[in-house]
Amino acid sequence: MSDNKNMLIAILLAALIMGAWQYFYEWPRQQERARLAAQQAQSESKDPAAATTNSTGNEQPVALPQGAGGNDAAPAAIPGTATPETLAASREAALAATPRLPIRGQRLKGSLPLKGLRIDDLILPDYRETQDPDSPPIKLLSPSGSAKPYYAQFGWTAAPGSPVRVPGPDSVWTPDRPALETGQPLILSWDNGEGVVFKRIIELDENYMFSVSLRVENNSGKEIRLFPYGLVARHGKPKVLGYYILHEGMLGVLNEELQEETYDDLAEAGAITKTSTGGWVGITDKYWLTALIPDQKRPIAGSFKYRKGQREIYQADFIAGKPDVIADGGNLVTRNLFFAGAKEVKLLDRYNEKYGIQRFDLAIDWGYFYFLTRPIFFAIDFLYGIIGNFGLAIIAFTFFVKLLFLPLAHKSYVSMSKMKMLQPKIAELRERCGDDRQKLNQEMMELYKREKVNPVSGCLPILLQIPVFFSLYKVLFVTIEMRHAPFFGWIHDLSAPDPTNIFTLFGLIPWTPPSFLHLGILPLIMGITMYLQQKLNPQPADPVQAKIMTFMPIMFTFLLAGFPAGLVLYWTTNNVLTIIQQWFIMKRVAATHGATPK
Repeated sequence: MSDNKNMLIAILLAALIMGAWQYFYEWPRQQERARLAAQQAQSESKDPAAATTNSTGNEQPVALPQGAGGNDAAPAAIPGTATPETLAASREAALAATPRLPIRGQRLKGSLPLKGLRIDDLILPDYRETQDPDSPPIKLLSPSGSAKPYYAQFGWTAAPGSPVRVPGPDSVWTPDRPALETGQPLILSWDNGEGVVFKRIIELDENYMFSVSLRVENNSGKEIRLFPYGLVARHGKPKVLGYYILHEGMLGVLNEELQEETYDDLAEAGAITKTSTGGWVGITDKYWLTALIPDQKRPIAGSFKYRKGQREIYQADFIAGKPDVIADGGNLVTRNLFFAGAKEVKLLDRYNEKYGIQRFDLAIDWGYFYFLTRPIFFAIDFLYGIIGNFGLAIIAFTFFVKLLFLPLAHKSYVSMSKMKMLQPKIAELRERCGDDRQKLNQEMMELYKREKVNPVSGCLPILLQIPVFFSLYKVLFVTIEMRHAPFFGWIHDLSAPDPTNIFTLFGLIPWTPPSFLHLGILPLIMGITMYLQQKLNPQPADPVQAKIMTFMPIMFTFLLAGFPAGLVLYWTTNNVLTIIQQWFIMKRVAATHGATPK
């Protein structure tokens, strides 16, 4: 019994350490990061020159990697990628600075600049910044000249020994239609005046995937060799949440292996390049992703890069491993994909299957418990499709988990019920053995053996719940389907903590208590159910352990108060089901042994 309690206490203390780490280290670190980011944004707004990257006011993507083609290696720099820029007063002013074509997708809105032809203006009308339906929609990409440029760019660079004038940031493209609309390819052309015509054929599907085909028509009188490339660049470090269970920053899959680099790690490394056949690279936020997806059968060099000037630049890019060779009178098309949107689980899976993209499902940070987090998400999402409410789906999922573990839990609770009924006999043993701990333990083990009680079995349900608990936490935290998902009453977002607080009398007292004093209604209910469940368990023989167990519901109530409401709802439901199950088992065991359950 002592070993059983020690094991349980070790588990609970580990959880408390994790909570203390989050409260006293992670959260202060996040607040400091937010403060520094606010200071940086304020200094940039006051000093327009601070947003440029050199003395001439040019913003320039980081040089692309060397190709993997030996003598046909791509040059380290791309001619003419610098973009003349003067910092605009606003994003709207930056958009108005150049002629543009509107983007009219079903789930994407924005525009394309005819000069330079970057994908640099995208808005997600289906998603809002807050739960308020009148709040602004998510602005994913922004052009050069805005406060935080974030854009994608596709193009060519000439191979060494094959000089050819390629389009650059000052090149003005000619479109064949007035807008980019869903399912209607937009062809944009640029003639270099030397017999070579470059075309970009852009098509947008009904969701968030662009098809970007690069076509070259060569009538220059000579063979030319070009390296196609793609890049996505982010100027200035964005505000990150900083949670250790969530990756934000550079992301990709090269040679079937997941590549992750945080903004800070990339700033230290400077550049990371790997060769691969196919794959993808991009930049991820918690819910949003930009991803460059080359031909999955083509050798490439994929890179993450960082450059520190007056403005930091973070970049993910790829370049062909070998050049495209276009004979005189010939033409060639290179097809690429570009994803820019919300990381919806089923949508990413469909793209993965449709285009054969290497492990595109890993764009969502499922974590080390991938084998649990994905099935848990699909189980809850399936239940949501039937019930129509994610909170009710979580409750139904809790019933399913209890049913799955029912045989083992039943055996454990029967053993715990017998142990509770043995408490008077254990008390007699303590009185008879006095301070002889060795004799007491021997007598207790013999008692357990006679009564066919396993003292360790009480830990098994808790041990089994830990990976499920953590995996559900990941699902609630990283999947956009749970973002702003309401339950009932005061719970308007299951992915966020309970917004109520008893220390403000639920909003009646106008003050903001420290984060460790945030205690909502749902965590309070959870704490009560935990206390009631504890009363059904046998009390530890050690008085010190008994006192620790008494305070455990209080500590866990405050610990879980800062967790997503959906997770607290799961744990509360699990406690209620456990109380009901234990009560019935105790009643049956007591009837079998001719005793009265307490």
